[in-house]
Amino acid sequence: MGTGWNEWPLMVFTVLGQFVVGGFIVMGLALIAGKLNEHQSKAVHGSMFFLWLLMGIAFIASVMHLGSPFRAFNSLNRFGDSALSNEIASGSVFFAVGGLYWLLAVLKKMPQGLGRVWLVIIMVLGLLFVYAMTRVYQIDTVPTWHNGYTTLNFFLSVFIGGPLLGVLLLRAAGQEVIARRQLIMISVLALLLGVCSALLQSSELATISSSVQQASALIPKYSQLMVCRLVLLVLGLGCWIGSQLRHGNSGVMGLTLGFVLVFAGELIGRGVFYGLHMTVGMAVAG
Repeated sequence: MGTGWNEWPLMVFTVLGQFVVGGFIVMGLALIAGKLNEHQSKAVHGSMFFLWLLMGIAFIASVMHLGSPFRAFNSLNRFGDSALSNEIASGSVFFAVGGLYWLLAVLKKMPQGLGRVWLVIIMVLGLLFVYAMTRVYQIDTVPTWHNGYTTLNFFLSVFIGGPLLGVLLLRAAGQEVIARRQLIMISVLALLLGVCSALLQSSELATISSSVQQASALIPKYSQLMVCRLVLLVLGLGCWIGSQLRHGNSGVMGLTLGFVLVFAGELIGRGVFYGLHMTVGMAVAG
C-alpha cells in the first residue's frame, strides 16, 4: 500500500506531457486565428520554446523510469503491438514534428499557409499521444486502471493545466489573450468533471477486490489526498482568475504561481493513480 510516489518519473512524464499538449493547442490556435503581425508571431514562437523544454524534461523523466537511455530505444521494438511502444513512438513523433515546426518558424523558413496546416497536424498528434498514454494502463488484470476513469482523467489533465500553460506563455510573449474567459471556463469545467470522476471512482473502489486485498485499502488516505489535490487546483486556477479580474489580462506572475499549484495538484492525483495499482489475475472479485 502506498501513494505511488515511487513512480514519480512516470508522474512527471504523463502530467507534463498532457500539459504541453494542451498548452500547444492554445498557442497553436492563437497563431492560426489571432491575426498576429510579424513581431507578435516572432514573440509567440519564442515563448513556445518553453513547451518543448517541458516536453524534453518529460522525456528525460520517462527515461529515468526505464533505468537506461538504451532501454528507451528498445521500447520501440514492438511498435503497433505494444501499448508502451505506441506511447513512446507517438510522443516522439509529437515532439519531433512540433520541434521541427518551431525551428523552421523561428528561422523564418515556414510558409504561413503551410504553417497553419502543420499546427493543426501537431495538435492532432498531441491528442493521439495522450490517447496512446491511456492505452498503456488499460490492462485487464489491473481493474483499478482498466476503466474509463483512466482515459477521462488523462484527457482532463490536458484541459485543466493546458489552457493555463498556454495563456502563461502567450502573456510572457506580451500578447493579449482574446479568448481568455473561454479558456478559464474550459479549465474550470474540466476541474468539475475531475471532481465528479474522483467521487465516482472512490465509490467503485469498494467493489473491487482480489483474494488478498481490497482496492479501497490500497491508499488509506485516498480522500485526504484528493482533497489536497482539489485545494491546489482551485488555488491554482484562482490565481489565474484573480489576476484576470484585477488586470483584465492575467499577469505573468499570477499565472506562473497558478501553474505551479495546478502542476502540484495534478502530481498528487497522478500519484494516487499509480498507488491504485492492483493485479488480480484473470478475474475480478467484487
